[in-house]
Order: sequence, then structure tokens, then C-alpha cells
Amino acid sequence: MTAKQIHMVTGAFGYSGKYIARRLLAEEHEVRTLTNSLHKPNPFGDRVRPYPLAFHDPERLTASLQGVEALYNTYWVRFNHKGFTHETAVNNTLTLFNAAKEAGVKRIVHVSITNPDINSPLEYFSGKARLEAALQSLGVSYAILRPTVLFGKEDILINNIAWMLRRFPVFGVFGDGRYRLQPIFVDDLARLAVEQGGSRDDQIINAIGPETFTYRELAQSIGRIIGKERPILSLPPWLGYAAGQIVGRLVNDVLITRAEIDGLMAGHLFVDAPATGSARLTEWAAAHSADLGRQYASELARRKEKPKLALQAQ
Repeated sequence: MTAKQIHMVTGAFGYSGKYIARRLLAEEHEVRTLTNSLHKPNPFGDRVRPYPLAFHDPERLTASLQGVEALYNTYWVRFNHKGFTHETAVNNTLTLFNAAKEAGVKRIVHVSITNPDINSPLEYFSGKARLEAALQSLGVSYAILRPTVLFGKEDILINNIAWMLRRFPVFGVFGDGRYRLQPIFVDDLARLAVEQGGSRDDQIINAIGPETFTYRELAQSIGRIIGKERPILSLPPWLGYAAGQIVGRLVNDVLITRAEIDGLMAGHLFVDAPATGSARLTEWAAAHSADLGRQYASELARRKEKPKLALQAQ
């Protein structure tokens, strides 16, 4: 890629967006971010200029994207909640795509999900499929990255599995726990995103790590690594969900949703494809075993000070 191009990242103060921004800065690009966190300290100082995610004002959004070579979109919401829903996230993202096209953005790198399905009863997967279809028909060069579960310093799922293993004498899985997932290191996703930002070939890439686990194996592996091996109990999905609701109330968060359980048990977080990430979750967890799960990672706390149309950094 030519140095000093302008690259725009949604949520560069969040999770995956921060890793993408770091890699772009390392390649000496001018990096900007669209964010709902203008009030927060900028971890990049004056190296990343923030602009508001003005979904309500498409003209302002278009103006923010003028001169941008590539847009990296990580915007999404994990679940429906008061103030943010999947449907709102779909409509907001469509507004963003159209603003990018109007501004003349050359390339859009969009973070989706494995196994999106327009006909899925699960809004997460049907919404992602709608956005993929819209992007493919937009008329702008694109790359679609389809990750499963991300892991890294700021992740929620892996950290909170470790947190529960540290605090409870048993660990419950939904059903038999044999459904599979392929976690990818967040910086591997960022590497893929930046590589694709410099291409002009339309691409759809399964962003998956080199290790495949059943959910049961994942819990067992994390427990062994942090020195908290627990009996693994198979629970009916309704009972596992109820237990998650109780823990969620204790930590004032949404620990798990029924839709997430359904998607996990349906095998939506597994694809039969070669790995595109290189970092192994087991090695990363071993290197961070002293800290992994020491503190609960709250989804709602991350949104607490954000406006209603919040940014989910995946």
C-alpha cells in the first residue's frame, strides 16, 4: 500500500478496531476513526483523528469519509437490548456503506460472521447476511471477513469462561457441548483486514484460527491452563440459559442470550476451511494465565457511557 493514504476505522478506541488502527499506523498511513466515544481519552493521541458516527446525519457522515482510501467496518451489536438492536445496527451500517460510496471510498473491509444466512431465525446471522448482500451490490471494492470468536487481551467470551472457572465449582455447557468453534486472535483478524485494505479484489474470507475446539473442550482447556479444572456438566439449554441469567444479574450484565446459545449449538461458529490466523488460543492463554479471568469483562459496562446507538467493537 502507498504510504500516507487515509484509512478510516470504525471503533478504533474499541476492541478489534484498535488492533486494526495499530497495524495501519505501523504502515505509516493516516488513520482516522468513526466513533461514539469522542468523550473518551484517545489512546493514540494525535495519531488518530476521531469523527462522530453520525448515522442520523448522512451528509455529515459522508463528509467525514471524503478522501478516505479504505474503510474498515467493525460496527455491530452483540444482542438486542434497550437502546440498541440488530435491526438498528443493520440500518446504521447501510447508512455507513452508502455514505462511503457517496464519498468515493475506494475499498470497504467489513467484519461479518461465519455462516451468515438471510433466512436464519437468528437476527445476528440474518442481519450479517443482509449486510453482506448490500455490500456486494454497492459498487465499491470490498473484502468481507467472517470471524468466529475473537480472543485477545480485551475479549469477553474467553475471559468470562475463565472467570466462571475461577469462581464456581462446576462449569455447565449447553447440551452435550460438542458443537465446535475456531477462535481467532484479534491481531490476526487485524492483519487480515489491513492486508485486504490494500487489495482491490472482491473477497470473502473465513477468519478462523488454527485450533478447533468443541465448547466442552474449550472450557476444559482453559480450566487446565489457568489451574482451575472443573467438572463439566451437560445442561438442558433452558437450564443453562437460566443459570446465565442468574449470573448476569449478579454482575449486572448480559452473560449469554438464548439466541447466542442457539447459534452456538447450531454449529454456526465453525466452518470447514483452512485457518487464516496463526496464533493458537492455547498458547496465548498459557502466556496470560495469571491474569485471564481475574476480572469479569462486562458488555454493558463498555456501553455505559455511550449514546443509544452504541458501537460494538467485535
